[in-house]
Amino acid sequence: MGKSTVDASAGFGLRDKLAYAAGDFGCNMSFALKGYLTIYWTQFMGIDNYLMASLLLIVQIWDAINDPIIGAMVDADTHKYRRNKFLAYIWFGAIGLTVAGALCYLPFPQAPSMVKNILFVAGYMIWDAFYTVANVPYGSMLSLISDDPIQRAQLSTFRSIGSMGGGLLTGMLIPVIIYDNQNNLRGEQMFVIALIMGVIGLVCFRFMVTNTKVRVDTTITLKEDAPKFNVMKAFNNFIHNRPAVGATLAPIATFIGMYGASTAGQILFQAYFKNAKISGLVGMISYFGVFSPFVGRIVKRFGKKEAVTFGSVVCALAYVLMLVLPITPDGRGLSLYVLCQIIAMLGGGIGNCLSWSLMADAIDYNEWKFGVREEGTTYALHSFFRKLAQGIGPSLGLVLATKLGYDASLKAAQTIEVATRMRYLVPVMYLGSYIVMIIAYGVVFNLDKKTLAQMESDLKERRAKNEK
Repeated sequence: MGKSTVDASAGFGLRDKLAYAAGDFGCNMSFALKGYLTIYWTQFMGIDNYLMASLLLIVQIWDAINDPIIGAMVDADTHKYRRNKFLAYIWFGAIGLTVAGALCYLPFPQAPSMVKNILFVAGYMIWDAFYTVANVPYGSMLSLISDDPIQRAQLSTFRSIGSMGGGLLTGMLIPVIIYDNQNNLRGEQMFVIALIMGVIGLVCFRFMVTNTKVRVDTTITLKEDAPKFNVMKAFNNFIHNRPAVGATLAPIATFIGMYGASTAGQILFQAYFKNAKISGLVGMISYFGVFSPFVGRIVKRFGKKEAVTFGSVVCALAYVLMLVLPITPDGRGLSLYVLCQIIAMLGGGIGNCLSWSLMADAIDYNEWKFGVREEGTTYALHSFFRKLAQGIGPSLGLVLATKLGYDASLKAAQTIEVATRMRYLVPVMYLGSYIVMIIAYGVVFNLDKKTLAQMESDLKERRAKNEK
């Protein structure tokens, strides 16, 4: 089983946190571009809305299946790497991501319909393969950098800051570049933007790989007759791991709500507020919640489970307000919309800071409960369900928007009736997701402050015996 080194927190400091943040900054140089796929392929490339919804779901199913396969491959890999096998996989995936993101935005709007369908599916699958190779081991790294709960919370916070940095850069700049003065999409810009983001991401990954120090030794010495790694057993362990299930159900809800609302949100700014260029800036408000200098104190005083549950309640109340307040298609309405997003940011910031730390605790819980670490598989299964949600969300959102009258061929010239329906679809999608998150964190996730302390104590004692 996994064991700590003599002092698993030795030398831990700002360098570790910056390196871990750089990893998710690099990931988000590619990942943030996903938010523009639906608009790009329907409004610029001309794929039918319902066909696009189907293609999105198909590629995300592959995306989801891909994760546990690679996670199991990482766990089963016994090759001796110079530093760490997780870092080796991360760097290989990062090299591929340099150009893979651009393949999702090949600008051939005059191509035959079947060719466009193939370009989308092939480009996405290539991008996803490299992203998974980098991201699954990256998520597993948090539990290996330190086993101290406060330091893990700090790493999780810095990961969220890195994610925010990538999201802010793409979210604020891309809408300004790709929308013209009539709020219509200039899709030909996306290919070059994706290439530039890929290069920036590679630099960030290099910084992360070079400056990451592994302190928690998870080397397992197997007896000759010990059973080999079993994927089905690992999956069974996962579904009986309540912290892992709760910490997975919450982002499932988040992604269905967030991506489900993304198409409606872009139409909202194109046709309701008639200011698409500021959509990225307003959308980035939620990221500022990660700047919580008190997250360590909050965890120490109340506990992780308690904090993220409270944050989800605040978010749900924010979107209730967005539904009932008079958000009109003018400056006053936009101000109320931003106010609701700020309230949601205050609650969501707690979850943004701690969500990855919860998965590190779930990996420890797997060891505590079942006697095996399975970092790669546990995180990969977590990612598997997240990826399914990332496909279901935009597909569901696009179908609902189309049912409510959205016509991609009209671009920014949607009717006011359709635009008004988008104004209500956005908070409905978010509200539903946060209700599920309250259940996931408050009921399913069972590592409250007291239980977490007991688990950490038992694992330290067990690892100390294993070292002897």
